[in-house]
Amino acid sequence: MQTIEVNKSNSLRNYVLGILVVVYTFNFIDRQILSILLESIKLDLKLSDTSLGLLTGFAFALFYATLGIPIAKYADYGNRRNLISIAIAVWSFMTALSGLAQNFFHLLFARIGVGVGEAGCSPPAHSMISDYFPANIRSTALGIYSLGIPFGIMFGLFAGGWINEYFGWRIAFFVVGIPGLFLAILFRYSVKEPIRGQAEGRSDTKDQPTILETVKYLLKKKSFVHLAFGAALAAFVGYGAVTWLPSFFQRSYGMQTGEVGWYLGLILGIPGGIGIFLGGYLSDYFGSKDIRWYLWTVAIAMAITTPLYYMVYLSPTSNMSFYWLIMPVALGNFYQATTFSQTQGVVELRMRSVAAAILLFIINIIGLGFGPQAVGILSDFLRAEYGKESLRYSLLILTTLKLWCAYHYYLAGKYLKDDLITE
Repeated sequence: MQTIEVNKSNSLRNYVLGILVVVYTFNFIDRQILSILLESIKLDLKLSDTSLGLLTGFAFALFYATLGIPIAKYADYGNRRNLISIAIAVWSFMTALSGLAQNFFHLLFARIGVGVGEAGCSPPAHSMISDYFPANIRSTALGIYSLGIPFGIMFGLFAGGWINEYFGWRIAFFVVGIPGLFLAILFRYSVKEPIRGQAEGRSDTKDQPTILETVKYLLKKKSFVHLAFGAALAAFVGYGAVTWLPSFFQRSYGMQTGEVGWYLGLILGIPGGIGIFLGGYLSDYFGSKDIRWYLWTVAIAMAITTPLYYMVYLSPTSNMSFYWLIMPVALGNFYQATTFSQTQGVVELRMRSVAAAILLFIINIIGLGFGPQAVGILSDFLRAEYGKESLRYSLLILTTLKLWCAYHYYLAGKYLKDDLITE
């Protein structure tokens, strides 16, 4: 009887994790499809790189990151399953609405709407996963959940690239947005809300700290401060690259959107997914022997990516650039799973969603907000001297920040043992 109950419990948690991967995949399809469509939108709506950077970065990130905190506050005492269902419906509808945009401001409004909807996804999802999976396998579970990032980017580039080439950028938004409305219904009626603390046998006191109390609590954790800033720098370089790489290959190597979407989607999807999973798995493996290595594995990976990205941007041909891109994409994703896992480990039960939202706020304001925007501004600044190659050198300059990122992960690992809650 006990074996049957354990198997049933494992099947339930695995199903929840699986459907959350699908949800996160749709999240990133709708978020990142804009990158493969940038050149077509630029020509159609006559926009500058700075304007495109605003659409892909700050317009989305400001609302996504800011609203994520009060939404997460609700998630720490309310029903997380219902919240995620509503969020899916909102961002899917706003993605489809993007296809009706007639000017910059129409598209800006739609992207803000996508950001508002997606703010209700990851904080409650991290909290649910933490209640389904114990601490010793949580990085692996969150790594599996984070596979939605490369999967979403891959399918977004595939669909966006080919649909744009044959039917136009507006149809691409409709095709990827509408299916999410059906996913919202499936999630609402097939997922069970978990009991808080059930995976660790921790008691829920039902006392919920305020957002300000949670912020103060986290600021006292040196490991969190360093891992949050390290993750923000990793996201700054990563989102800048993911957003502008399609335009880079089109401008510097004369490729078409369908071809770019295919090759770039494969690299960002497969090596990117392997990197996320492997980063979570290796962090659990080495961290179980020495807690510091939960984050030191990330520090090493981040340091290695910088010289590899130099080769990507300085390659004389597109084929060489794609080959060099494989390793830094994989290593650059090592930070995803363990960063969120260790954040869940240093806070109290009813701080978990808010803690995840605060981390996402830092990552997305600095990374998603300023990353693509900074690349666009620097590209416009360098255009007078480098012409269409300005984007190449903008990306090259900003990738150096990965070394700073590695240093913060080293410091985060150094302080992690003192900050984890073990009871």
